[in-house]
Order: sequence, then structure tokens, then C-alpha cells
Amino acid sequence: MSDALDDLEEMASAFATAPSMAEMPRRTLTDKGIAGPTAAHVVEEVHTPLNLAYVTFTTGSSAFQNIVGVTFSEIEERCAVARRVLDTVGAVAGQRMLVTYPPLVNVFSRPALDRAGLQWFFLERSSREAFIVALCRQQPALVLGESSFIRASLEEASRLGLADRLPEHLVIMVAGTPLDLDLLPVAERHGYRVHDLYGCQEFGWLTLDGVPLRDDIVLVASPAGEGWRELVVGGLPTADSFPYAESGHVCNPQGRIITYRRRRTHPEYEVLVRRTPHAAETVDRAARTVLRIKGRVVKVPPGLVTGAAATELELVPSLPAADGRVVAPIRIVGPVATRLFDDLVRAQIDLQATAKTDPVWRKTR
Repeated sequence: MSDALDDLEEMASAFATAPSMAEMPRRTLTDKGIAGPTAAHVVEEVHTPLNLAYVTFTTGSSAFQNIVGVTFSEIEERCAVARRVLDTVGAVAGQRMLVTYPPLVNVFSRPALDRAGLQWFFLERSSREAFIVALCRQQPALVLGESSFIRASLEEASRLGLADRLPEHLVIMVAGTPLDLDLLPVAERHGYRVHDLYGCQEFGWLTLDGVPLRDDIVLVASPAGEGWRELVVGGLPTADSFPYAESGHVCNPQGRIITYRRRRTHPEYEVLVRRTPHAAETVDRAARTVLRIKGRVVKVPPGLVTGAAATELELVPSLPAADGRVVAPIRIVGPVATRLFDDLVRAQIDLQATAKTDPVWRKTR
């Protein structure tokens, strides 16, 4: 005969709304489309919040890598950007793309590549030798990777007498670090086209060959000095400054943003929210949470105007410029120019509209 404890145990199993460990949904590297090797990471399982589409991290070429969360509300714009990139470079559905550094897929997002109909794959090992073998054996139509690595690999393939085994036609998209200009003559000798992608894990791809990929990108005065502009996306500064040159980008004369001469902006801009269509509490929550995982400091000062027709942000230098110049505050007015910011606020609104079903998480009495 069962007692009260037995009955409770049976009920907890039969009528539970919270999952057991075995029943929890899982998002693997394969699900994210980045199941390839790197020499810079370990594979670790984590609990990822349901309000994030996936978790990734910054490249960290000169500093610690920071965790980045990508919200569901950002995915559609990333897919639209991916479509522009692939159309511009001439990619078509069914082609195969070799990705040298698996996390670069996260900048696109897997849904973007799935919709484009591309088949992407990774190196057996993260080495130049493995890259040369993959090029010769797999014959991809596209390559996405870091430019100096690709240049050194193509040069090594020639030294090894394997140049005639490489693909006859190849589109190279370089990303992750500034374009190595020495790649261009090497690629030209093989008849390959090179395109320069600039972006980041936080915001996705932003420019291709010096041309903006989103309509909410604005170039503003940079503390770096005359002739430099900081790139702002959706009202959020990237902390990257570039020369703006009428002479054009080396890969496209129509591109005015010289991304391969990137300079970190110092001092950085702070972002103040001046007007919003939303409740002040909602904007403040977004500023303290989702915008922090984008590495952006956004402040909600007293006097915020709510119920506005569009978002209005103010960019204020956190410190005087190194040469003593005073950089005036900059106003960014939506709805177009603040799209990314508004998408992130929408993620907070979606979260607030979702019931919390885990009684342990809710911590109710």
C-alpha cells in the first residue's frame, strides 16, 4: 500500500510541467551549425536562457573573449543581411562553402545559411595543411575565413606543387581580422575573387567591401580624428572607427568605408536614451540586461520621454578626445536609424509577455 510520499513521487513524475534533465531541450554545436574544430576552445555544455536564440562569443584576437547572446528578434535582420552578402558575391543555392573558423557561422546565424540553400563544412583540423587538403579534395565554391591564414595556405599550396589541384574558381570572403592586402595578388594569380566582410558576433555582418549591409548604419564623427568615422548600427556604437575615403575600398571602388584600416575608437561613446515609444521600466531592463551582453553601456537618464513616436538616442563621448578636442553629442532618431536597438528592446518585451513556468526559478513562497 502506497503512502503519501509514494503518491507525491508518482504525481511529480506523471503530471510535471518542468522537465527532467533527460527531457530538457538541447542545442548542440550541430544545431547551431558550428560543429567544427578549433584550437582555441573547449566544448562545454551550458544552460542557455530560453529567451536567447543562441550564445556565442567575441573573437578575442587581442583580449578575453566575451560571451554574446543573440535574441530571436535579431534573426530576421541577420537573414536579410546574409541574403545581401551572398547575392553580392554571386553565391547560389546548392554551393558548398568551406568555413575555416566555425564560430563565424554565428555571425550569419544558421537560419540565414539554411534559407540561402548553402552547404557549409569545416576543416578536419584547424591548420593550414588541413585547409589545403580540404580545398583540393572538397573543391568548395566559397571560402569564409581569416585573410592571413588563407594567404599563407595558398602560398604553401604553391610551394608544395599543389596549385593545379586547387579549385579553378573560388570566392573568398575574409572576416574576423582586417583584410591582409597581400592576399589580393596571391588570389589574383589563382583567378580567385576576394570580398572583405566586416562585422561582429554582437551585431552580425555590417559591411561588405566597404558598403553598409543594413539601412540602420550611420557613420558619425570619431574621436580618432579628421577623416575617421565611427560606425554606429541601430543607434549602438561599434567602438570601431575607419577612414572614410571617396577613393573607395580596395575590393570595391563604390565602398567608402576602409574597413582594413580599422582603429578602436577612444574614447568610446556612451548611449543615453532620450525618447522611447515604450515604458521606461522596459527600456531600463533592456539596458541592464540584453544590451550588456552586447558589450554596450546604455543609460536611461532622468527625464526620459515615453510614448514617443520613435526612439531617440544620444551618443556622448565618455572622455575628452586624446588631442583635447570636444566632440559634440550626436542624436540618432528612429525608427530606421534605431532598428537594432528597438529589436533588442522588443526581445525584453517578448520576455515580459512570457509566463515563467519553472517554480524553482520563480522562487515563489
